[in-house]
Amino acid sequence: MNGTLQQFRARIDERKFKIGVVGLGYVGLPLAVEFAAKGFQTLGIDLDTRKIDSIRKGRNYIDDVDREDFDKVVKSGTLTAESNYISIGTCDAIFICVPTPFTPNKEPDISFIVGAAKEIAKHLRKDQLIVLRSTTFPNTTEGYVQPILEETGLKAGRDFFLAFSPERIDPGNKKFRTNNIPTVVGGVNEASTELAALVVSQSVNEVVRVSNPKVAEMEKLLENIFRSVNIALVNELAQLCDRMGGINIWEVVEAAATKPFGFMPFYPGPGIGGHCILIDPYYLEWLAKAYDFQTNFISLAAEVNENMPFYVRNMVQRELSFKPVSFKKAKILLLGIAFKKDVDDTRHSPALKVMELLLQDGAANISYNDPYVPRAHVDGKDFESVKLTPKLLRSMDCVLITTDHSSYDYESIVKNSKCIIDARNATKNVKKEREKIVLLGDGK
Repeated sequence: MNGTLQQFRARIDERKFKIGVVGLGYVGLPLAVEFAAKGFQTLGIDLDTRKIDSIRKGRNYIDDVDREDFDKVVKSGTLTAESNYISIGTCDAIFICVPTPFTPNKEPDISFIVGAAKEIAKHLRKDQLIVLRSTTFPNTTEGYVQPILEETGLKAGRDFFLAFSPERIDPGNKKFRTNNIPTVVGGVNEASTELAALVVSQSVNEVVRVSNPKVAEMEKLLENIFRSVNIALVNELAQLCDRMGGINIWEVVEAAATKPFGFMPFYPGPGIGGHCILIDPYYLEWLAKAYDFQTNFISLAAEVNENMPFYVRNMVQRELSFKPVSFKKAKILLLGIAFKKDVDDTRHSPALKVMELLLQDGAANISYNDPYVPRAHVDGKDFESVKLTPKLLRSMDCVLITTDHSSYDYESIVKNSKCIIDARNATKNVKKEREKIVLLGDGK
Protein backbone atom coordinates (compact mmCIF):
# COMPACT_ATOMS: atom_id res chain seq x y z
CA MET A 1 0.00 0.00 0.00
CA ASN A 2 2.84 2.40 0.87
CA GLY A 3 4.26 1.99 -2.62
CA THR A 4 0.91 2.72 -4.23
CA LEU A 5 0.36 5.74 -1.96
CA GLN A 6 3.77 7.12 -2.90
CA GLN A 7 3.04 6.57 -6.60
CA PHE A 8 -0.29 8.34 -6.24
CA ARG A 9 1.34 11.28 -4.47
CA ALA A 10 4.11 11.58 -7.03
CA ARG A 11 1.72 11.46 -9.98
CA ILE A 12 -0.62 13.92 -8.26
CA ASP A 13 2.22 16.36 -7.53
CA GLU A 14 3.36 16.15 -11.15
CA ARG A 15 -0.24 16.46 -12.37
CA LYS A 16 0.13 13.20 -14.28
CA PHE A 17 -2.71 11.64 -12.33
CA LYS A 18 -5.81 11.24 -14.52
CA ILE A 19 -9.36 11.54 -13.18
CA GLY A 20 -12.46 9.87 -14.62
CA VAL A 21 -15.99 10.99 -13.76
CA VAL A 22 -18.90 8.78 -14.80
CA GLY A 23 -22.16 10.75 -14.91
CA LEU A 24 -22.05 14.44 -15.81
CA GLY A 25 -25.14 15.74 -14.06
CA TYR A 26 -25.57 17.97 -11.02
CA VAL A 27 -22.93 15.99 -9.10
CA GLY A 28 -20.51 14.81 -11.76
CA LEU A 29 -19.96 17.93 -13.85
CA PRO A 30 -19.04 20.23 -10.91
CA LEU A 31 -16.64 17.55 -9.66
CA ALA A 32 -15.05 17.08 -13.09
CA VAL A 33 -14.60 20.83 -13.57
CA GLU A 34 -13.11 21.16 -10.07
CA PHE A 35 -10.46 18.51 -10.74
CA ALA A 36 -9.72 19.88 -14.21
CA ALA A 37 -9.39 23.41 -12.82
CA LYS A 38 -6.76 22.08 -10.40
CA GLY A 39 -4.69 20.91 -13.37
CA PHE A 40 -5.70 17.25 -13.53
CA GLN A 41 -6.47 15.72 -16.91
CA THR A 42 -10.12 14.77 -16.46
CA LEU A 43 -12.31 12.51 -18.56
CA GLY A 44 -16.08 12.86 -18.20
CA ILE A 45 -18.33 10.04 -19.34
CA ASP A 46 -22.08 10.20 -19.85
CA LEU A 47 -24.36 8.15 -22.07
CA ASP A 48 -26.43 11.27 -22.77
CA THR A 49 -24.85 12.53 -25.99
CA ARG A 50 -26.50 15.94 -25.52
CA LYS A 51 -24.32 16.57 -22.46
CA ILE A 52 -21.23 15.45 -24.31
CA ASP A 53 -22.03 17.76 -27.23
CA SER A 54 -22.64 20.66 -24.85
CA ILE A 55 -19.27 20.21 -23.16
CA ARG A 56 -17.41 19.86 -26.45
CA LYS A 57 -19.07 23.02 -27.73
CA GLY A 58 -18.27 24.89 -24.53
CA ARG A 59 -21.87 25.16 -23.32
CA ASN A 60 -22.20 25.00 -19.55
CA TYR A 61 -25.58 23.41 -18.75
CA ILE A 62 -25.40 23.54 -14.93
CA ASP A 63 -25.62 26.93 -13.20
CA ASP A 64 -23.64 25.80 -10.14
CA VAL A 65 -20.55 25.24 -12.29
CA ASP A 66 -18.31 28.31 -12.43
CA ARG A 67 -18.55 29.53 -16.00
CA GLU A 68 -15.00 30.89 -16.10
CA ASP A 69 -13.55 27.60 -14.85
CA PHE A 70 -15.72 25.63 -17.27
CA ASP A 71 -14.62 27.69 -20.27
CA LYS A 72 -10.98 27.46 -19.24
CA VAL A 73 -10.80 23.68 -18.78
CA VAL A 74 -12.78 22.95 -21.94
CA LYS A 75 -10.71 25.28 -24.12
CA SER A 76 -7.44 23.97 -22.69
CA GLY A 77 -8.50 20.36 -23.17
CA THR A 78 -7.98 19.55 -19.49
CA LEU A 79 -11.61 18.40 -19.43
CA THR A 80 -12.73 16.06 -22.19
CA ALA A 81 -15.99 14.17 -22.52
CA GLU A 82 -17.03 10.87 -24.11
CA SER A 83 -20.28 8.94 -24.42
CA ASN A 84 -18.55 5.56 -23.99
CA TYR A 85 -16.13 3.85 -21.62
CA ILE A 86 -13.37 3.05 -24.11
CA SER A 87 -10.81 5.31 -22.45
CA ILE A 88 -11.78 4.68 -18.82
CA GLY A 89 -8.82 2.35 -18.35
CA THR A 90 -6.44 5.30 -18.76
CA CYS A 91 -7.83 6.92 -15.60
CA ASP A 92 -6.07 6.50 -12.25
CA ALA A 93 -9.16 7.34 -10.21
CA ILE A 94 -12.78 6.96 -11.31
CA PHE A 95 -15.73 8.64 -9.59
CA ILE A 96 -19.18 7.16 -10.18
CA CYS A 97 -21.76 9.97 -10.09
CA VAL A 98 -24.76 8.40 -11.77
CA PRO A 99 -28.46 8.88 -10.85
CA THR A 100 -30.10 6.75 -8.15
CA PRO A 101 -33.87 7.17 -8.57
CA PHE A 102 -36.63 5.00 -7.15
CA THR A 103 -39.18 2.84 -8.93
CA PRO A 104 -42.92 3.67 -9.14
CA ASN A 105 -43.30 1.42 -6.07
CA LYS A 106 -40.75 3.54 -4.15
CA GLU A 107 -38.02 0.89 -4.23
CA PRO A 108 -34.37 1.78 -4.92
CA ASP A 109 -33.21 1.72 -8.51
CA ILE A 110 -29.42 1.28 -8.56
CA SER A 111 -29.37 0.06 -12.15
CA PHE A 112 -27.23 3.06 -13.19
CA ILE A 113 -24.63 2.17 -10.54
CA VAL A 114 -24.62 -1.48 -11.59
CA GLY A 115 -24.37 -0.52 -15.25
CA ALA A 116 -21.45 1.82 -14.60
CA ALA A 117 -19.64 -0.81 -12.49
CA LYS A 118 -20.00 -3.40 -15.27
CA GLU A 119 -18.60 -1.03 -17.86
CA ILE A 120 -15.69 -0.03 -15.61
CA ALA A 121 -14.97 -3.72 -14.93
CA LYS A 122 -14.35 -4.28 -18.64
CA HIS A 123 -11.38 -1.89 -18.44
CA LEU A 124 -10.31 -2.31 -14.80
CA ARG A 125 -6.59 -2.56 -14.15
CA LYS A 126 -4.31 -2.79 -11.15
CA ASP A 127 -3.82 0.23 -8.88
CA GLN A 128 -6.95 2.02 -10.03
CA LEU A 129 -9.12 3.77 -7.45
CA ILE A 130 -12.92 3.55 -7.81
CA VAL A 131 -15.03 5.93 -5.72
CA LEU A 132 -18.81 5.64 -5.66
CA ARG A 133 -20.34 9.08 -5.09
CA SER A 134 -24.02 8.47 -5.91
CA THR A 135 -26.39 8.57 -2.95
CA THR A 136 -27.52 5.05 -2.13
CA PHE A 137 -28.31 2.59 0.66
CA PRO A 138 -25.68 0.96 2.93
CA ASN A 139 -23.83 -2.01 1.41
CA THR A 140 -24.15 -0.83 -2.19
CA THR A 141 -20.40 -0.31 -2.49
CA GLU A 142 -19.39 -3.64 -0.96
CA GLY A 143 -22.47 -5.68 -1.83
CA TYR A 144 -22.98 -4.64 -5.45
CA VAL A 145 -20.05 -2.67 -6.89
CA GLN A 146 -17.23 -4.70 -5.34
CA PRO A 147 -18.45 -8.14 -6.57
CA ILE A 148 -18.89 -6.80 -10.11
CA LEU A 149 -15.37 -5.38 -10.17
CA GLU A 150 -13.87 -8.51 -8.58
CA GLU A 151 -15.33 -10.69 -11.35
CA THR A 152 -12.24 -9.53 -13.25
CA GLY A 153 -10.06 -11.57 -10.87
CA LEU A 154 -8.64 -8.44 -9.26
CA LYS A 155 -9.11 -8.06 -5.50
CA ALA A 156 -10.48 -4.89 -3.92
CA GLY A 157 -8.10 -3.34 -1.41
CA ARG A 158 -5.13 -5.18 -2.90
CA ASP A 159 -5.14 -4.96 -6.69
CA PHE A 160 -7.52 -2.03 -7.01
CA PHE A 161 -9.01 0.29 -4.42
CA LEU A 162 -12.65 1.03 -3.66
CA ALA A 163 -14.43 3.61 -1.51
CA PHE A 164 -17.66 5.49 -1.03
CA SER A 165 -17.62 9.29 -0.74
CA PRO A 166 -21.10 10.86 -0.84
CA GLU A 167 -21.85 14.06 -2.71
CA ARG A 168 -23.00 17.12 -0.80
CA ILE A 169 -24.38 19.32 -3.54
CA ASP A 170 -26.82 22.12 -2.68
CA PRO A 171 -28.09 23.56 -5.99
CA GLY A 172 -28.13 27.34 -6.00
CA ASN A 173 -26.00 27.72 -2.87
CA LYS A 174 -23.46 30.47 -3.59
CA LYS A 175 -21.57 30.05 -0.32
CA PHE A 176 -20.96 26.31 -0.21
CA ARG A 177 -19.63 24.81 -3.44
CA THR A 178 -17.87 21.55 -4.35
CA ASN A 179 -14.47 22.67 -3.06
CA ASN A 180 -15.41 24.08 0.37
CA ILE A 181 -17.82 21.44 1.64
CA PRO A 182 -16.19 18.82 3.93
CA THR A 183 -16.35 15.41 2.24
CA VAL A 184 -16.72 12.02 3.94
CA VAL A 185 -14.67 9.04 2.68
CA GLY A 186 -14.97 5.39 3.67
CA GLY A 187 -12.97 2.65 1.90
CA VAL A 188 -13.29 -1.14 1.86
CA ASN A 189 -9.99 -1.27 3.75
CA GLU A 190 -7.50 1.19 5.22
CA ALA A 191 -5.52 1.45 2.00
CA SER A 192 -8.65 2.31 0.02
CA THR A 193 -9.65 4.95 2.54
CA GLU A 194 -6.23 6.60 2.52
CA LEU A 195 -5.91 6.63 -1.25
CA ALA A 196 -9.46 7.92 -1.71
CA ALA A 197 -8.88 10.62 0.92
CA LEU A 198 -5.69 11.68 -0.85
CA VAL A 199 -7.40 12.00 -4.24
CA VAL A 200 -10.58 13.63 -2.92
CA SER A 201 -8.49 16.17 -1.01
CA GLN A 202 -7.26 17.52 -4.34
CA SER A 203 -10.74 18.89 -5.04
CA VAL A 204 -12.02 19.76 -1.54
CA ASN A 205 -10.58 21.56 1.45
CA GLU A 206 -11.47 19.02 4.13
CA VAL A 207 -11.80 15.22 4.09
CA VAL A 208 -13.44 13.28 6.92
CA ARG A 209 -12.42 9.63 7.09
CA VAL A 210 -14.83 6.97 8.38
CA SER A 211 -14.21 3.29 9.03
CA ASN A 212 -15.96 1.74 6.02
CA PRO A 213 -18.30 2.44 3.08
CA LYS A 214 -21.43 1.45 5.03
CA VAL A 215 -20.83 4.22 7.54
CA ALA A 216 -20.37 6.74 4.73
CA GLU A 217 -23.49 5.47 2.93
CA MET A 218 -25.61 5.65 6.09
CA GLU A 219 -24.18 9.06 6.98
CA LYS A 220 -25.43 10.46 3.70
CA LEU A 221 -28.91 9.08 4.31
CA LEU A 222 -28.92 10.56 7.82
CA GLU A 223 -28.09 14.04 6.47
CA ASN A 224 -31.11 14.08 4.21
CA ILE A 225 -33.53 12.15 6.40
CA PHE A 226 -32.78 14.64 9.18
CA ARG A 227 -34.05 17.38 6.90
CA SER A 228 -37.01 15.32 5.70
CA VAL A 229 -38.21 14.65 9.25
CA ASN A 230 -37.88 18.27 10.37
CA ILE A 231 -39.56 19.65 7.25
CA ALA A 232 -42.38 17.16 7.79
CA LEU A 233 -42.79 18.41 11.35
CA VAL A 234 -43.32 22.02 10.28
CA ASN A 235 -45.49 20.95 7.32
CA GLU A 236 -47.77 19.11 9.71
CA LEU A 237 -47.83 22.05 12.12
CA ALA A 238 -48.62 24.38 9.19
CA GLN A 239 -51.72 22.33 8.43
CA LEU A 240 -52.72 22.40 12.10
CA CYS A 241 -52.26 26.19 12.24
CA ASP A 242 -54.46 26.54 9.16
CA ARG A 243 -57.18 24.53 10.87
CA MET A 244 -56.91 26.19 14.28
CA GLY A 245 -56.94 29.76 12.99
CA GLY A 246 -55.16 32.76 14.42
CA ILE A 247 -51.67 31.21 14.31
CA ASN A 248 -49.11 31.92 11.60
CA ILE A 249 -46.61 29.03 11.40
CA TRP A 250 -43.98 31.26 9.81
CA GLU A 251 -44.12 33.64 12.76
CA VAL A 252 -44.00 30.67 15.12
CA VAL A 253 -40.83 29.30 13.50
CA GLU A 254 -39.12 32.71 13.46
CA ALA A 255 -39.93 33.21 17.12
CA ALA A 256 -38.62 29.75 18.03
CA ALA A 257 -35.43 30.44 16.03
CA THR A 258 -34.48 33.19 18.51
CA LYS A 259 -33.55 30.44 20.97
CA PRO A 260 -29.73 30.29 20.84
CA PHE A 261 -29.49 26.55 21.50
CA GLY A 262 -31.42 23.35 20.89
CA PHE A 263 -33.43 24.58 17.89
CA MET A 264 -32.82 24.81 14.15
CA PRO A 265 -35.42 26.49 11.93
CA PHE A 266 -37.10 24.56 9.13
CA TYR A 267 -39.92 25.94 7.03
CA PRO A 268 -43.10 24.54 5.48
CA GLY A 269 -43.89 24.57 1.79
CA PRO A 270 -45.75 22.87 -1.06
CA GLY A 271 -43.62 19.74 -0.69
CA ILE A 272 -40.00 18.71 -1.16
CA GLY A 273 -38.11 18.17 -4.38
CA GLY A 274 -34.67 17.62 -5.78
CA HIS A 275 -33.04 14.24 -5.49
CA CYS A 276 -31.88 13.38 -2.00
CA ILE A 277 -34.42 14.57 0.57
CA LEU A 278 -37.36 13.04 -1.25
CA ILE A 279 -35.73 9.74 -2.24
CA ASP A 280 -33.42 8.84 0.65
CA PRO A 281 -36.14 7.92 3.18
CA TYR A 282 -37.46 5.29 0.77
CA TYR A 283 -33.98 3.85 0.21
CA LEU A 284 -33.55 3.32 3.94
CA GLU A 285 -37.11 2.08 4.42
CA TRP A 286 -36.56 -0.56 1.73
CA LEU A 287 -33.27 -1.70 3.26
CA ALA A 288 -34.69 -1.85 6.78
CA LYS A 289 -37.30 -4.41 5.70
CA ALA A 290 -34.52 -6.87 4.94
CA TYR A 291 -33.70 -6.75 8.66
CA ASP A 292 -37.34 -7.08 9.78
CA PHE A 293 -37.30 -3.46 10.89
CA GLN A 294 -39.89 -0.79 10.18
CA THR A 295 -38.69 2.81 9.92
CA ASN A 296 -42.07 4.14 11.03
CA PHE A 297 -40.90 7.60 12.05
CA ILE A 298 -38.98 8.16 8.81
CA SER A 299 -41.77 6.74 6.64
CA LEU A 300 -44.38 8.96 8.29
CA ALA A 301 -42.26 12.05 7.62
CA ALA A 302 -41.94 11.12 3.95
CA GLU A 303 -45.70 10.61 3.78
CA VAL A 304 -46.42 14.04 5.29
CA ASN A 305 -44.07 15.75 2.82
CA GLU A 306 -45.47 13.92 -0.19
CA ASN A 307 -49.00 14.92 0.80
CA MET A 308 -48.22 18.65 0.74
CA PRO A 309 -48.86 19.13 -3.02
CA PHE A 310 -52.33 17.65 -2.43
CA TYR A 311 -52.85 20.08 0.43
CA VAL A 312 -51.86 23.04 -1.78
CA ARG A 313 -54.19 21.76 -4.51
CA ASN A 314 -56.99 21.78 -1.94
CA MET A 315 -56.09 25.34 -0.94
CA VAL A 316 -56.53 26.47 -4.55
CA GLN A 317 -59.88 24.73 -4.87
CA ARG A 318 -61.06 26.16 -1.56
CA GLU A 319 -60.16 29.75 -2.43
CA LEU A 320 -61.69 29.51 -5.91
CA SER A 321 -64.92 28.25 -4.40
CA PHE A 322 -65.34 31.76 -2.97
CA LYS A 323 -64.90 33.39 -6.39
CA PRO A 324 -67.50 33.99 -9.10
CA VAL A 325 -65.86 31.46 -11.41
CA SER A 326 -65.88 27.68 -11.51
CA PHE A 327 -62.72 25.74 -10.80
CA LYS A 328 -62.60 24.27 -14.30
CA LYS A 329 -62.86 27.70 -15.95
CA ALA A 330 -60.63 29.59 -13.52
CA LYS A 331 -57.39 31.07 -14.83
CA ILE A 332 -54.58 29.82 -12.59
CA LEU A 333 -50.97 31.02 -12.77
CA LEU A 334 -48.14 29.21 -10.99
CA LEU A 335 -45.09 31.31 -10.14
CA GLY A 336 -41.95 29.17 -10.04
CA ILE A 337 -41.81 25.48 -10.93
CA ALA A 338 -38.17 24.71 -10.01
CA PHE A 339 -37.91 22.64 -6.85
CA LYS A 340 -36.20 25.49 -4.97
CA LYS A 341 -35.53 29.19 -5.43
CA ASP A 342 -33.05 30.60 -7.94
CA VAL A 343 -32.21 27.32 -9.71
CA ASP A 344 -33.35 25.65 -12.93
CA ASP A 345 -33.60 22.20 -11.33
CA THR A 346 -37.10 20.68 -11.62
CA ARG A 347 -36.28 17.17 -10.35
CA HIS A 348 -39.29 15.97 -8.33
CA SER A 349 -40.46 19.57 -8.01
CA PRO A 350 -43.56 19.86 -5.80
CA ALA A 351 -44.76 22.69 -8.05
CA LEU A 352 -44.98 20.28 -10.97
CA LYS A 353 -46.95 17.86 -8.80
CA VAL A 354 -49.38 20.63 -7.81
CA MET A 355 -49.76 21.56 -11.46
CA GLU A 356 -50.39 17.93 -12.38
CA LEU A 357 -53.05 17.55 -9.68
CA LEU A 358 -54.86 20.70 -10.82
CA LEU A 359 -54.86 19.47 -14.41
CA GLN A 360 -56.14 16.05 -13.40
CA ASP A 361 -58.98 17.68 -11.45
CA GLY A 362 -60.12 19.49 -14.58
CA ALA A 363 -58.47 22.91 -14.41
CA ALA A 364 -58.33 23.93 -18.05
CA ASN A 365 -56.65 27.32 -17.89
CA ILE A 366 -53.30 26.76 -16.18
CA SER A 367 -50.11 28.59 -17.04
CA TYR A 368 -46.79 29.18 -15.31
CA ASN A 369 -43.90 31.58 -15.15
CA ASP A 370 -40.39 30.64 -14.13
CA PRO A 371 -37.35 32.73 -15.16
CA TYR A 372 -35.16 29.63 -14.88
CA VAL A 373 -37.38 27.04 -16.57
CA PRO A 374 -38.51 28.04 -20.08
CA ARG A 375 -40.38 24.82 -20.84
CA ALA A 376 -42.06 22.03 -18.92
CA HIS A 377 -43.90 18.80 -19.66
CA VAL A 378 -46.68 18.07 -17.17
CA ASP A 379 -49.35 15.37 -17.26
CA GLY A 380 -48.70 14.68 -20.94
CA LYS A 381 -48.89 18.36 -21.94
CA ASP A 382 -46.18 20.79 -23.02
CA PHE A 383 -46.04 24.22 -21.40
CA GLU A 384 -43.90 27.31 -21.94
CA SER A 385 -43.18 29.94 -19.34
CA VAL A 386 -45.43 32.94 -19.98
CA LYS A 387 -44.17 36.49 -19.71
CA LEU A 388 -44.99 37.93 -16.32
CA THR A 389 -46.72 41.30 -16.74
CA PRO A 390 -49.21 43.33 -14.70
CA LYS A 391 -51.79 42.69 -17.43
CA LEU A 392 -51.30 38.92 -17.14
CA LEU A 393 -51.60 39.03 -13.35
CA ARG A 394 -54.80 41.05 -13.52
CA SER A 395 -56.33 38.49 -15.86
CA MET A 396 -55.78 35.61 -13.45
CA ASP A 397 -58.36 34.35 -10.98
CA CYS A 398 -55.66 32.82 -8.80
CA VAL A 399 -51.88 33.28 -8.60
CA LEU A 400 -50.08 30.47 -6.80
CA ILE A 401 -46.52 31.06 -5.56
CA THR A 402 -44.87 27.66 -5.53
CA THR A 403 -41.21 28.69 -5.79
CA ASP A 404 -39.98 31.93 -4.23
CA HIS A 405 -37.42 33.12 -6.79
CA SER A 406 -35.54 36.22 -5.69
CA SER A 407 -36.09 37.95 -9.02
CA TYR A 408 -39.85 38.23 -8.53
CA ASP A 409 -41.24 41.66 -7.61
CA TYR A 410 -43.67 40.51 -4.96
CA GLU A 411 -45.13 43.96 -4.29
CA SER A 412 -46.09 44.23 -7.95
CA ILE A 413 -47.43 40.68 -7.94
CA VAL A 414 -49.70 41.41 -4.98
CA LYS A 415 -50.76 44.78 -6.34
CA ASN A 416 -51.87 43.38 -9.69
CA SER A 417 -53.38 40.06 -8.59
CA LYS A 418 -56.90 39.33 -7.42
CA CYS A 419 -55.99 36.37 -5.22
CA ILE A 420 -52.55 35.06 -4.22
CA ILE A 421 -51.92 31.71 -2.58
CA ASP A 422 -48.43 31.89 -1.15
CA ALA A 423 -46.97 28.47 -0.34
CA ARG A 424 -43.48 29.86 0.42
CA ASN A 425 -44.06 33.00 2.52
CA ALA A 426 -42.54 34.92 -0.39
CA THR A 427 -44.82 37.91 0.25
CA LYS A 428 -43.76 38.34 3.88
CA ASN A 429 -42.34 41.83 3.27
CA VAL A 430 -45.34 43.10 1.30
CA LYS A 431 -47.27 45.49 3.53
CA LYS A 432 -50.15 46.61 1.30
CA GLU A 433 -53.24 44.67 0.21
CA ARG A 434 -52.42 41.66 2.35
CA GLU A 435 -56.09 40.74 2.35
CA LYS A 436 -55.48 39.30 -1.11
CA ILE A 437 -52.89 36.85 0.23
CA VAL A 438 -53.72 33.35 1.46
CA LEU A 439 -50.58 32.07 3.16
CA LEU A 440 -49.90 28.39 3.74
CA GLY A 441 -49.88 27.86 7.49
CA ASP A 442 -51.32 31.28 8.31
CA GLY A 443 -54.55 30.10 9.92
CA LYS A 444 -56.39 33.35 9.36
